[in-house]
This record gives sequence, structure tokens and C-alpha cells, in this order.
Amino acid sequence: MIELENVSKTYGSGDGAVHALRKVNLHIPKGRIHGVIGLSGAGKSTLIRCVNLLERPTDGRVTVNGQEMTRLSGQALNRARHRIGMIFQHFNLLTTRTVFANVALPLELMGHRRASIRHRVTPLLKLVGLADKAHQFPAQLSGGQKQRVAIARALASEPAVLLCDEATSALDPQTTGSILELLREINRDLGITILLITHEMEVVKSICHRVGLISDGRLVEDAEVGDFFTAPATQLGRTFLNDFLQLEPPRGLNSRLQDTPDAHTHPVVRLTFSGNAVSTPLISRLARDCGVDVSILQAKVESIQQRTLGLMIAELMGTAEQTGQAMRYLESHELKVEVLGHVRRDD
Repeated sequence: MIELENVSKTYGSGDGAVHALRKVNLHIPKGRIHGVIGLSGAGKSTLIRCVNLLERPTDGRVTVNGQEMTRLSGQALNRARHRIGMIFQHFNLLTTRTVFANVALPLELMGHRRASIRHRVTPLLKLVGLADKAHQFPAQLSGGQKQRVAIARALASEPAVLLCDEATSALDPQTTGSILELLREINRDLGITILLITHEMEVVKSICHRVGLISDGRLVEDAEVGDFFTAPATQLGRTFLNDFLQLEPPRGLNSRLQDTPDAHTHPVVRLTFSGNAVSTPLISRLARDCGVDVSILQAKVESIQQRTLGLMIAELMGTAEQTGQAMRYLESHELKVEVLGHVRRDD
């Protein structure tokens, strides 16, 4: 449905050139919701704007709905864009037009007659929950209602693909949840493929089937959401996950952690449980079988779509031989074990 092949985008030239995208390869099948996350300036918005050629790639190919977008121009490109809806962070509504007229705008530009426009816009307003707001103006709406208008407008031309560029970033958490539920319904009921750019891990967790991580213009991870949340492949992915889960050692302990172990220290570890390991009493077995004392400093369980993720920060207290055996035991049960540092036993 959406295929990016070695897509690069460079602004400027010479020493002042900015490489916004670097040989990005991305495949999104029909009917999927694919998220892309990354830090500010990583290239997320450039990537999504290259899909409908609001930004034309410097190199590479973009194919949407079986059409190679990078070979199109003029009227042919405009016709292809009609099958690609787009919504933005700040709604981009026309303040002098009513809700109905904002949604109708793409159809007017495409030359539809008034009766055809009414036949299309009226059910769209019902779909997004704004049937009673048709004759109001954007200034009379809340932020969430404005975004619903923008979604209805993006759907007016019956697109096969919906591009969402930070569509919930300007909304409060409760409104964000309602917009995400609407996008989920659109994907499920209309079969529309969604590419969603965000810096919010909660958005990815809530509705995406798959997620890509972009850094310095490169796509450094691309994984099913459950896999990304349980075992990110890069340090940046782990940073995003840790920031989202907010599972760090207590501040007082952080100041006492040292990188290198010695005969008088024991390890502080972050454990990630998934699958059957979440419901298995491994910690009690660890204390019994390996002879270590386990001090649990923090723990939480997250539901990631159809998967359960458990996280824990703990001190493993015993001899070097005992703690080494304990960590090997945990790893043998498919837990991810990350040593955060070492603290002195007399602490």
C-alpha cells in the first residue's frame, strides 16, 4: 500500500546541506496502522510529507496505492493525492467557513456538484460525531472537535491512505484518547491504511500495529509494536521505552551506583518480563535456587495490545558467584537483564 525505497531528502548543498532523510526503506501493507516516532528534528515530518510528495524526495521511490508517486507531476499527481488524506497537528481549518463547508472544501476543488457534496459530507459529520455542529465555525469548537472536522475533511475524497502528522500533539490526554479511538474505528470499519507520525509512545501503544524509529534521517528500527515495547533493538529505542514507562532507579540509589564491580559490590538490574515469564514466580525461585536476596526497588506491568510486559528494578544481594548465577538463571528464562550499576554491600 505504501512503499518507500531508498528515499533520501536533502535541503541545500555543499557544506550547508541538511540530510533530512537518508535511504529510508519502509513497507506498510493495506489496512495497517503504522507509527513512526523519533526525537524533534529526526526527519519524521519530512518522511510523511514525502509520501504524498508535499516534499519531493531527492532520491528514491515512493509508491502509494500501486502508483509510483515520484514519477508523477501536475494533474496526475493531484489526482493521486485525492486518494491520500492528511491531518495535521494544528487542524488547518478555514476560520471563515462552517464545519460543513470545511469538510466540503476538497470536494468543491474536485468539481463535485452541491447534491453530491451534501451526500458525502453529511454522513462524514455523523461518523466523527459532529452532525449537530455542521453550521458552527471553528472558533466555536474545542480542540478535539476541530481535529474531528479535519479528519472528516481528510476522508471527504474517499482516500485509501490517511497520513497523520502529530495529529494529537495539541490535545489533552482525554481528547487524545477519543481521537485515537476514532482513528481505530476508521481503520477497522473503512479499511483505510494509516501512517501516523508522533513523539508520544502512548499513541503507538494504543493503536499502532507496527512502529518505526527514525534518528538523524535514518530508520533505525521497524518492528511490531509488541516486539518494540518488549525488546527494542537500539539504545534510542530503549531510551524512548524507559522514558515512557518511567522506570528508573530511585534518585538516592542513582548517586551510589558505580560502573565497575568489585568484591564489595552487588548489581542493580532492570528486568523485562514478557510472555509466560510475566506469570511465572521467577523471583521467588531465584532466591531459593541461587541463594541471593532480592530487593525489589520498582515494578510495574503494562498491557501492550495483546501482550503483557512486566518491568522491575531490583538489587541482587549475594556473592559475585551467586549474583552471576542468578543473572544467568534469569536470562535462561528469556528475561532481558540490564545491569544498571553496582552498589556497595555496606550501603
